[in-house]
Amino acid sequence: MHSEKIDKFLKKNKQAAQSGGQDRISAQHEKGKLTARERIDLLLDEGSFTEVDALTTHHYHEFDMQKKKFFGDGVVGGYGTVNGRQVFVFAYDFTVLGGTLSQMGAKKITKLMDHAIRTGCPIVGIADSGGARIQEGILSLDGFADIFYHNELASGVVPQITASVGPSAGGAVYSPAMTDFVIMVEKIGNMYVTGPDVVKTVLGEEISYEELGGAMTHGSKSGVAHFVAKHEYECMDYIKKLLSYIPQNYTQEPPIVKTDDDPNRTDHNLINLVPENQLQPYDMKEIIFSIVDNREFFEIHELFAPNIIVGYARMNGRTVGIVANQPLNLAGALDIDSSNKAARFIRFCDAFNIPIITLVDTPGYMPGSNQEHNGIIRHGSKLLFSYCEATVPKITLVIGKAYGGAYIAMASKNLRTDVNYAWPTARIAVLGAEAAVRIMNKKDLDAAKNPDELKKQLTDDFAEKFDNPYVAAANGSVDTVIDPSQTRPMIIKALEMLANKRDKQPPRKHGNINL
Repeated sequence: MHSEKIDKFLKKNKQAAQSGGQDRISAQHEKGKLTARERIDLLLDEGSFTEVDALTTHHYHEFDMQKKKFFGDGVVGGYGTVNGRQVFVFAYDFTVLGGTLSQMGAKKITKLMDHAIRTGCPIVGIADSGGARIQEGILSLDGFADIFYHNELASGVVPQITASVGPSAGGAVYSPAMTDFVIMVEKIGNMYVTGPDVVKTVLGEEISYEELGGAMTHGSKSGVAHFVAKHEYECMDYIKKLLSYIPQNYTQEPPIVKTDDDPNRTDHNLINLVPENQLQPYDMKEIIFSIVDNREFFEIHELFAPNIIVGYARMNGRTVGIVANQPLNLAGALDIDSSNKAARFIRFCDAFNIPIITLVDTPGYMPGSNQEHNGIIRHGSKLLFSYCEATVPKITLVIGKAYGGAYIAMASKNLRTDVNYAWPTARIAVLGAEAAVRIMNKKDLDAAKNPDELKKQLTDDFAEKFDNPYVAAANGSVDTVIDPSQTRPMIIKALEMLANKRDKQPPRKHGNINL
């Protein structure tokens, strides 16, 4: 008698493992895509996956749906480990009704999210879904709403990561957008609120799936995707690497990794990376590579708003978040996209106890009607808000230009930054010397017999009096001017000094960032 029950149990579990059946699995492979279970196995440590709700089915009978019941009901989920650390994971299963979300699929996902929040573990979602299951109507839409609500509950409590390895349409795109990081795979990852057919019908615009919502579009134009992976294997590698830098939850510190890179290592070539002519661009990443452990820098949002750089590195084995202007793009000026990019990164670092190091070389906020009309004031304020709000250790190094509002916004001293350094090459002022002279001495220059000579004299005088790091150091806005070769040891010493920093915001429900 027991053997019959065991046989029935084994049969049902075999059916569940087959998801939508071998034909649909083959169809998934023919598209160059892995199945939900293959993706989970690729991400997790071998043999560590424990599935939850494997025998779930929908309970809907309209449209002959009773004939289309599959175990799992379009979502495979459970828990396991990544490099020994527990994570929760769910993957939409495209072999079951196109991976559409049902009421029961949503319950499975939110059950896993509840577990993740209670146990303090990251949650990874793998998106390959046709969106809401039309046959279930409002029940499917309510399922998405439950997921969104849990995304908000988990925000700032545990890291949330999305892998986009198939379509995500309509409501299905908003859960990924509410997570902390999105990795999209070229050619197969798509995200759009309305597809090309609807766009053509409503607007008469012809556009492909890839142009509308493909990985490169969201990686470089919209900023929805933090990483663009060449294939699913690289996608899972990105997730594993990302997890290696961040803690399990908001109560923990980031992992510490042993390093053989001397914390007192100096680099006498650093100063040569900055051109004497401040109008000449240079690559800020070379400075980052020099000062971090073993030249390893894990860049986030690399293709989006390249005029600012954000990413993770380690210094003496400890994770740090780096925010840096990039003079190679727009001279390192701050614009709408770079403000949004940096603000979001800073807020994640602050939520998960990751110190923030800011490297400054910016001429200011980007001018022009396009920026003004699209809200540079509103979006630029997010950068200020996020730095002010952050209570983690904050260290700023001014390398070159730091003018006006952009000087303030890039973690200046009065935004509660703990340690502010400057190189001798730093230029800190309300305006650059030439621009200041043009405004302050316009009448004298217009009346001068030799305006070029007067302009040079006035510019040199202004630079001596204001456009240098020593005025800022004299006022305590910069703690000290440092030898560039000593940058790595000086930052590491500051990090060690700040290791036990405790700071908090005044009591309130929450701040009101200008979204």
